[in-house]
Amino acid sequence: MHDGPSRIAEPDGTRFTTIARFALNPELEVPETALRFAARLLIDTIGVAAGAATLQPGTIARDFAIDFHAAGSQDTAARMLFDGRRVSVPGAAWALATQIDNLDGHDGLNRTKGHIGCAVVPALFAFAERHPELEARTALKALAMAYEVAARAGISLHATVSDYHTSGAWNALGVAALGCRMERADAAILRHALGIAEYHGPRSQMMREIDNPTMLHDGSGMGALVGASATLMAMRGFTGAPAITVEADDVADVWADLGREWTIESNYIKPYPICRWAHAACDALHRIVQEQGIRPNDVDRIEVRTFTESARLFSGAPRTTSQAQYSLGFALATMLEHGRITPHAISGERLRDPDVLAWLPRITVTEDAHHSARFPEGRWSDITVILRDGRQVHSGDVQARGGPEEPMSDSELREKFESMTARVMPRARRDAIWAMLEELCEPGTRFSALAELVYPEVEAQ
Repeated sequence: MHDGPSRIAEPDGTRFTTIARFALNPELEVPETALRFAARLLIDTIGVAAGAATLQPGTIARDFAIDFHAAGSQDTAARMLFDGRRVSVPGAAWALATQIDNLDGHDGLNRTKGHIGCAVVPALFAFAERHPELEARTALKALAMAYEVAARAGISLHATVSDYHTSGAWNALGVAALGCRMERADAAILRHALGIAEYHGPRSQMMREIDNPTMLHDGSGMGALVGASATLMAMRGFTGAPAITVEADDVADVWADLGREWTIESNYIKPYPICRWAHAACDALHRIVQEQGIRPNDVDRIEVRTFTESARLFSGAPRTTSQAQYSLGFALATMLEHGRITPHAISGERLRDPDVLAWLPRITVTEDAHHSARFPEGRWSDITVILRDGRQVHSGDVQARGGPEEPMSDSELREKFESMTARVMPRARRDAIWAMLEELCEPGTRFSALAELVYPEVEAQ
């Protein structure tokens, strides 16, 4: 890798100077609650990465990185998680982000209408390979900072353009900020890195992917690639126009509370590996079934009222894992038949489960203006379960759980981690990774203690 940052003309403007100070200050004060939540998000994302490791998109991404994202030297290389092979730093970030993005169980932030961790966590591991002495608390500070920059870039972009773009369009800036902090770049380099990341960020159309579910998902793989590349290019003197989502006057209010308001603690953690837009209806069904003691044979049909974007989810019988993750009907049918939704339930032979597929014609979904008006700040739905004996059970309005309004408990988070990892790694390794949730926050813990647990490849047990 290049021998340290190159000097570039100093940036102008006190607003950017404040942002740069936040992103690059090695003494940045992060509230302990934010730091511990960053550890929670990190371990949860690792679980999703493990669950996705044996799925086809992750395998394709890692093999592609080997062939086309090779590193020129050991200094420019990083290992791929749950694989161990070395590729370039941007290649490693891209492969893991693509892998995680294709198992839709990673965290998100309502106001951004998208996801941060699936890009910045891969970048953290890729850049950390160059810093074996890195302390875990220092890594968590970098991660928390990246969540804050990415969140505000996403909110700014959504506020200033008309199209609904994927997360890669803006989480690339969080990756660039993280890379600059990890590489000890200066403010001028950060400014160019953010400009490059924004300019090349994938302004891909989210609803196009919703209408035609594929392995593209939320664009976070390209966001990680662009953000990591932007850092390394800027360090070599490559220049980028100032990022509009950071420096434009009409988004100044979005950045005004940086360092005071920690949005990272408002991220939700998903209970299920499916599109967040389907969660509220699934939560509503689960509550009705549990409270009423309803069994599948008791149900005649289900009516769902939800917000516009949720109503657009894939309506047919899914033939692929991607379609299953973006299918509200399939998610509800799986919840009704099996009482839970795991990676196993949305892949392989389970896609052809006749008991699940039989429900699809008996589930109707309609858009409700009341729920649509509360998007993106909330993900609300309500359902009516019509029983065979003629009774109707209404859920009332339900907000998707897992966010600050109804966070997952430690036991629920552990249960999710187990559902993601049990099929791909032995008990001892799972326990060791989970134990790092507390150890990461302890002074003196090296980040490499976690890294060495996640680099060896996984195999279906």
